[in-house]
Amino acid sequence: MIFAPTISNDEASQMEAIAFDGKIVVVNRLSLLNAACKYLSKQNIIGFDTETRPSFQSGVSYKVSLLQLSTLERCYLIRLNMVPLIKPLQAILKDPNIKKVGVSVNGDIKGLNALRRFTPGGFIELQHEVHDFGIEEQSLRKISAIVLGKKVSKAQRLSNWEANTLTQAQLIYAATDAWASLKIFLSLQESKLK
Repeated sequence: MIFAPTISNDEASQMEAIAFDGKIVVVNRLSLLNAACKYLSKQNIIGFDTETRPSFQSGVSYKVSLLQLSTLERCYLIRLNMVPLIKPLQAILKDPNIKKVGVSVNGDIKGLNALRRFTPGGFIELQHEVHDFGIEEQSLRKISAIVLGKKVSKAQRLSNWEANTLTQAQLIYAATDAWASLKIFLSLQESKLK
């Protein structure tokens, strides 16, 4: 399959937005985190992303507050401002046999390492993968528009990820980011077979 190398902002904005419609599990307690790790440790490939509370002040920055790990059917939103980066979760992030697909993964890994150091394994950078298909775009929004024919909305990106309760819009946005990376990667792999 041949993909367009680029897409304009106008073209992308005209497209329908894609949204995760599977099960979203908010992990804000240790018992939920252990259950999430049990499920995720059995997966071969998952979508990956993180969110950090934005800072609108010079010199002020925040730590990663949310880790999103998604299969095609289920997305775990792990609230790292409420639960620690425990060893079973680190084991998933280190495991080379569990592929973790995302965009700008090095920055996300750096943010997670600021919470607790681990050696990452099995990460796949979608920005590198798309080059093999002649796609020059680097943003998840535009890569999704080219590969899936639908854009990823970025409306919630600058919202407060450390809020006591995340809004429904935040939950869907966060889940969609991790899930879309996985969906795009699998679509690219499928297109190789055609």
